Amino acid sequence: MLIATFNANSLRSRLAVVLAWLNQHQPDLLAVQETKVVDELFPRLPIEAAGYRVVFRGQKAYNGVALLSKAKPDDVRFGLDDQGPPDETRLLHARFGKLHVINTYVPQGREVDHPLYQYKLQWFDRLRRYFDRHFTLRDRVIWLGDLNVARTPMDVHNPEERENHVCYHHAVREAFEQCLAWGFTDIFRQHHPGPGHYTFFDYRTPGAVDRGLGWRLDYILASPPLARRSRDAFIDLEPRRASPSSDHTFLAADFR
Repeated sequence: MLIATFNANSLRSRLAVVLAWLNQHQPDLLAVQETKVVDELFPRLPIEAAGYRVVFRGQKAYNGVALLSKAKPDDVRFGLDDQGPPDETRLLHARFGKLHVINTYVPQGREVDHPLYQYKLQWFDRLRRYFDRHFTLRDRVIWLGDLNVARTPMDVHNPEERENHVCYHHAVREAFEQCLAWGFTDIFRQHHPGPGHYTFFDYRTPGAVDRGLGWRLDYILASPPLARRSRDAFIDLEPRRASPSSDHTFLAADFR
């Protein structure tokens, strides 16, 4: 079972890249974030023509989540089901039999002194409580997506310069670790513990991919029953070199 994630930064602009990747790799599931398209204009037909079912929730110019799958999900839910803002365009929960897939686009936060950064920290806390409410460590759960946090110094090319960045600040890394402590394994790191692996390369940095100037902001995380079945994971850099490219690229993991 091949599972992948991709922040498209506008799905309609990156549709050809997505369709080509689906054709080449034939994943069982592809989670997409930042679709940036209202539901009425979502490009459902070409995705279905490629052999995939698709569920989605979006809005104009911002956010948006989608899940492309070869099998039809048994149940689909959107948003955080607590007393806070539901954020239905940031979280998609699909169930395939006993497999639960949680596709998230975590808020970016703007600046560490901005109210949206506090909202980001609260979002991680709410997500941890979502996991506590809905699952146990015996369940088969995949949490994946653009989480807008570099977990360790090894996950950003210049950590000494990023101490106050909203995707590396100590508080957001601690909030992320609290979510991971529910029982998730970082699948890419399980197979590739060394440095130099990134999924995001800023448009503003010339030659960022070839120069290795990136961040690891995208993750596939698995509960214990699935982590034990993980065989490998990989980052595909070629789509980042495509034109027009997203500033992120594809991350995939294989489970037996």
